Amino acid sequence: MIDDREILTPQPAPPSPDVVRELPILPLTQTVLFPGTAITVLLTSPAAIGAVETVQGSGSTVVALTQRAITDTSEEPGNLYSLGVEAEVARVLALPDGALSVLLIGRWRVMVEAVDRRVDVLVGRVTVAPVAPVAPNQLVRPRTVLLELLEQVVALSRTLSPRLLATAYATADLQLLADLVASELPLSVPQRQQLLELLPVDQRLAAVTLLLTEERELLRREQARPGARKTRASRQQADAEPFSLPSLEHEPALREGTKEDVDHLHALLAAACLPRAVQLRADEELNRLDLLPPGSPDYAVVRTYLQWLATLPWQATPSKTIDLRAAAQILDDHHYGLRKVKDRILEQLAVRKLVGGDQAGSILCFVGPPGVGKTSLGRAMAAALGRPFVRVALGGVHDEAEIRGHRRTYVNALPGRIIKAMREAGTLNPVFMLDEIDKLGSDMRGDPTAALLEVLDPEQNRAFSDHYLDVPYDLSQVLFVTTANSLEEVEDALVDRLEVIELPGYTEEEKIAIARRFLIGRQIGANGLSATPITIPTATIRQLTRTYTFEAGVRGLERELGALCRKVARRIAEGRSYPRRIDPRLLPSLLGPERFDYGLQLKEDEIGVATGMVWTTHGGDILQVEIGVVEGKGSLLLTGQLGEVMQESAQAALSFTRVNAKRLGIDPRRFEKIDIHVHLPEGGVPKDGPSAGITVVCALVSALTGRKLKRTIAMTGEVTLRGRVLPVGGIREKVLGAYRAGIMHVIVPAKNKPELLEELPRNVQRNLQCTYVTMLDEVLPVAFVENPLDFPWKPRKRSPKPAPKNAEALPS
Repeated sequence: MIDDREILTPQPAPPSPDVVRELPILPLTQTVLFPGTAITVLLTSPAAIGAVETVQGSGSTVVALTQRAITDTSEEPGNLYSLGVEAEVARVLALPDGALSVLLIGRWRVMVEAVDRRVDVLVGRVTVAPVAPVAPNQLVRPRTVLLELLEQVVALSRTLSPRLLATAYATADLQLLADLVASELPLSVPQRQQLLELLPVDQRLAAVTLLLTEERELLRREQARPGARKTRASRQQADAEPFSLPSLEHEPALREGTKEDVDHLHALLAAACLPRAVQLRADEELNRLDLLPPGSPDYAVVRTYLQWLATLPWQATPSKTIDLRAAAQILDDHHYGLRKVKDRILEQLAVRKLVGGDQAGSILCFVGPPGVGKTSLGRAMAAALGRPFVRVALGGVHDEAEIRGHRRTYVNALPGRIIKAMREAGTLNPVFMLDEIDKLGSDMRGDPTAALLEVLDPEQNRAFSDHYLDVPYDLSQVLFVTTANSLEEVEDALVDRLEVIELPGYTEEEKIAIARRFLIGRQIGANGLSATPITIPTATIRQLTRTYTFEAGVRGLERELGALCRKVARRIAEGRSYPRRIDPRLLPSLLGPERFDYGLQLKEDEIGVATGMVWTTHGGDILQVEIGVVEGKGSLLLTGQLGEVMQESAQAALSFTRVNAKRLGIDPRRFEKIDIHVHLPEGGVPKDGPSAGITVVCALVSALTGRKLKRTIAMTGEVTLRGRVLPVGGIREKVLGAYRAGIMHVIVPAKNKPELLEELPRNVQRNLQCTYVTMLDEVLPVAFVENPLDFPWKPRKRSPKPAPKNAEALPS
């Protein structure tokens, strides 16, 4: 609704307040009509258009009532104020879009006793609002003061017309004078409605006088500070609270409230023990705040900034003496296994204990698949040090301002996540975890990774610069810990600042131990089974890890244990019988069919099939390499969704076999008459890497010689054209995956031996036979039932042709 106000002369005398009449209701949106004034409004709602069409051309009047709120039911009777103005519809203009432009002339205040809806028109039973008479001599002084203030306001304002002042001086009726001035002041709709409902003339004049006083002082301050000028429209929009007479305070009271704010902030800043440079900046902002009026936009900005300075920690909390034995116990209580990781953490704590300061040590980065305990390791470190722990999740962050904050020139600016977390920690030396740094992104708003370079560099973070604070902040005493699932997407400059600690996936035995020590008890308590505990034996946990989960961590295992507990809890709640011991045979009935399959060793020795060991993000496993030989023209076919590196490895294996064909018992001429098909099952799973080299060679030699490979042996290793066996990665997971599949003998590169001896569990080392090789000639005797090197190929000798029977003897 758009209104265009006009100033009118006094109207005729109103009817008696005792007369009850029925008049159409015209709902007004975001405007209030005062008696003695005229406004042009744009009507679009059916109820408003219907009210105008009812009286159009008849010379009748309508009741202009303002809506309390703008909603889908704005024109319902309950959403209209009960006091409005009877108005004459002076002019109606129909617009092409169906809306009406209407000129309304306010006459007098009316009280609406009841409202009825008749089709699309609201009709109200109204009476004229009574006004108590006041002796004219009692209002002479208030009228003079109001006119003097109005003259000053008109002189200062750029929006009020001098015509208003001339009309005010010419208006003898004090009621109309108060309404006239009120209609022109920049007030919100609730404030205008309160003035309309203020019936006593003397109170209305007093309220308008106080509003003029506030407007005059505000205009004076705007002229003193041109940069802080606030337009009439913005003031009206920002003033959301309805006014009341007690809240209309004079300038001294406002300044007193400002002084209390400044004194309170000064006390907070004094208690914060700010560094000298920061203290100077805070004093400067305090002096600026003292000069700003509370209604100024800069007042809230400066006040919020000083509150941030006062509530941030500027001093380190004294750390307790580091007890390495207690720290080791805390780490063991929080996590099972991860011995290498725990040792590195204890080394970090030992360095800090010996140096005696918080600046020693490097920044750790825990890298590993989901669910292996990276975040909880940070919490355990904080518990061991006796420091607060804060965590910032960086997944999905694309804006540099998320790290450094926004400059205060932006609306609603705030510090970045680093400073917010420091305030949450309450100390200058917390354990600060930056979680999922590999999930950071970048776009047109900047690169948050670049901002982290300063945060994680000990040479730079002594004076970290947040755009909002704009003062140096010391992060050198913070113990930063980062986590990532993979470092492939992390910039090299950031990785260079980190000490990377790999967290491999848990082995099957470790998962079982974690489930028994932590997960089962947690899920029994979470599902209300503490009073009726159930037993989940080791065999059931092992079956869950093998056929119902496929992961490196234990989150999926915990979910399945929780599902078992919920099944039992439901039976208990329904009063049915329930299993107190959940054996593996009950899992299909409780959790459904098995969801995953894991590799198992072959049931018998076969020709052309070799068992290899593979690594996945969820752990190790075994995979059979199959070779098929058919008549052809010497081509090599590779299937099973093999990556480029694995394809090259298969080519190298074929070349080695052809070069050493005679030694291996293969006719060299045969390669020109056959096609070789290399296939790795589970074609829907991508496979890559060079570690299947010796496996492909063994399967190829077996297929070409017809000699069987041992089903109880699994192997891994990269092969060269000269037959050398090179080391591979993920050896621990590969060997454990083979051990889980029932393989009791593995062939691995000799250079992987130190890693296996260090990381392989003792019980696996006792039960598993490992053959360490450097050349393929060492692999073949172990992998084959019959060593092909013992049966080299020898060309057949041609026998001489017999002489013809009728040939004559040669002369001697």
